[in-house]
Amino acid sequence: MTTPTIPLADGFAAATRADWLALVAKTLKGAGVESLATRTADGLEIRALYTAEDGAAALPFVPAPRGGERGWDVRARVAASDPADANREALDALAGGAASILVKLDNGAGGGVAVASAEDLARVLEGVEAELAPIALDAAFLGTTAAGWLHDVAKASPGARLAFHLDPLSAFAAAGASPGPIAAHVKAAAALGAQLAETYPRANLFLASGGVVHEAGGSPAWELAFAAAAAVAYAKALVGAGLSMADAFDRLTLGLHVDAEPLASIAKLRAARVVWTRIVRACGADVPARLEARSSGRMLTRADRWTNLIRLTSAGFGAAVGGADAIVLGAFSDALSPPDAFALRMARNTQLMLMEEAQLGRVADPAGGSWALEAQTDDLAQAAWEAFVAIEAAGGLAAALEGEIIADAVARSREALKAAIDDRAMRIIGVTDFLPADETPPTAAPMASTASSPHPRAPGADDACPPLTPIRLEEMAS
Repeated sequence: MTTPTIPLADGFAAATRADWLALVAKTLKGAGVESLATRTADGLEIRALYTAEDGAAALPFVPAPRGGERGWDVRARVAASDPADANREALDALAGGAASILVKLDNGAGGGVAVASAEDLARVLEGVEAELAPIALDAAFLGTTAAGWLHDVAKASPGARLAFHLDPLSAFAAAGASPGPIAAHVKAAAALGAQLAETYPRANLFLASGGVVHEAGGSPAWELAFAAAAAVAYAKALVGAGLSMADAFDRLTLGLHVDAEPLASIAKLRAARVVWTRIVRACGADVPARLEARSSGRMLTRADRWTNLIRLTSAGFGAAVGGADAIVLGAFSDALSPPDAFALRMARNTQLMLMEEAQLGRVADPAGGSWALEAQTDDLAQAAWEAFVAIEAAGGLAAALEGEIIADAVARSREALKAAIDDRAMRIIGVTDFLPADETPPTAAPMASTASSPHPRAPGADDACPPLTPIRLEEMAS
């Protein structure tokens, strides 16, 4: 049966760009359409109107696979301090619809699971079928030790889809120091990764994440550049440990953070695939990018914390439409205290609603063909590539961190964020606008006690760099 087409536009003259611009000029009293343009933290222009003339050429990347029963991996964070509580969180998350878990280990600063041995990690993962539910780690400098523990727990499951998420460069950037030379940590992680690759053919070894830049107030281009430079550093290390170039890149995951600006998040994730494709092709490999998107911590507020639910939903939307392979949403109470069962359920169910009710996982690259998003993706990819080239010209990511190139770029972006908040170009619901009746936010709960876990040290002198300290936009506003 054919649905008839109703010609609603018949009888009306076709509107032209000139007609639209004339109406805009009249409405703006001659100010011109240029006055409606805005600029991103990277100085990239966002125009009010995009047409086919503005659309970028077909962008060189392979979109994330979509369709089937699930559009992406709903990844639940597990961070309860006590291993038994963490185990209940993990099993509840998987029973409640999560496809995988991210176990955040206490790195000495609190806010993670108190794990000090393989036996502790085994208690956290008791009842989790590693071959059915991927297990990812978040362990900072404890990464190589934690990877060994996870191997001890999962060694009876060679088909396990593990994500060891080794990422010493992010740990170095966040802490501002490394226990021993950072190059030694990267080399040791790669050596262990090469061994684990033989045992677990489906495992991912390294997480090349730019999240530390985002949380410190950095711009999207520098977040992408940091992730790209980390990917190159880790791929080089894996090749040095014996893997082929293609296998080295295939064992990496790119990590990015998404916030409450969904269109910007969509462009950032798509730009990540453009930059990745350019790098792997230059290295003679043909490996599609694998993206893990985590919700922004800097966007969450203590004041009127219920509005965080909207922020997290927007972040999840941007990650899904942008093509993330795995998405980790935080809890709406994260700025205040460790999440309770309700907050964890809301974080999980937000993704499930986006997937199963909004059907966001049914279309591969739904932003493709949008003149505005194609142009913004292309602009951001070019800006990120320029920043990546600057990092590589400085000697690679570790040298760029020590040389303060990245710290200076992040400081500039942070100042721009502060200026945008001060002149009200950026508004924060519950903080700068629409304040709740009770303007005194609840007192933040203290961090749980930390684990007495081993802190790995590499032989040699410590390296140091300016730390990329996390911020919260709410605090910048106050």
